[in-house]
Amino acid sequence: MRDEFRAELQAVSQLLVEMAEGVRAALRQATRALLTADRRAAETVIDQDAQIDELYRQVEERVCDLLARQAPVASDLRAMITALHVAADLERMGDLADHVAKTALRRHPSPAVPAELRPVFTDMAAIADRMAEKIAKVLAHPDADLAAELDSDDDAMDELHKGLFGVLLGADWPYGVETAIDATLLGRFYERFADHAVNSAEHVVYLITGEPVTPS
Repeated sequence: MRDEFRAELQAVSQLLVEMAEGVRAALRQATRALLTADRRAAETVIDQDAQIDELYRQVEERVCDLLARQAPVASDLRAMITALHVAADLERMGDLADHVAKTALRRHPSPAVPAELRPVFTDMAAIADRMAEKIAKVLAHPDADLAAELDSDDDAMDELHKGLFGVLLGADWPYGVETAIDATLLGRFYERFADHAVNSAEHVVYLITGEPVTPS
């Protein structure tokens, strides 16, 4: 019975890794669509969002089944709770990638952001990609030190987000209100993607240590 439980718990972990890899790929594709007006990339992200949602449903279903059948306690219960929290964050990260792709598609055939803003979105996307990569790694092989690195990554994302607002609110902004609104929302999508990655990392630290992480 114990071996069966461990096998099922490992299957849940693998679903989470698959989700993390999926949202990482989704944001990469969405960023390409955003910066290069790649319609096919945007449509791929939108179409594949349902796959991430389905993985989320499978995690919930498996965890609820295990809770009902096994009544886990201590570290096993902590693993179940962590899985549910992490799956919810990853599902939201997939939604945020979907929002980026939809913005790119709405502006097609023109790029959704002007040339002056492409460097900051390129940098934001690079940080988000690095954070998603780390989440996939710590879910596959729990590592509190690697999970803790996401705090500094998030700080870098926040600085870029502030810098973006500085450009958008500048007196010499030449692109009008609609483009400024799109850029504001896009910046928020990347910033929130990073926040959910941090949440996931904190849940992994809780899984490893048993101590809740105090938000900084």
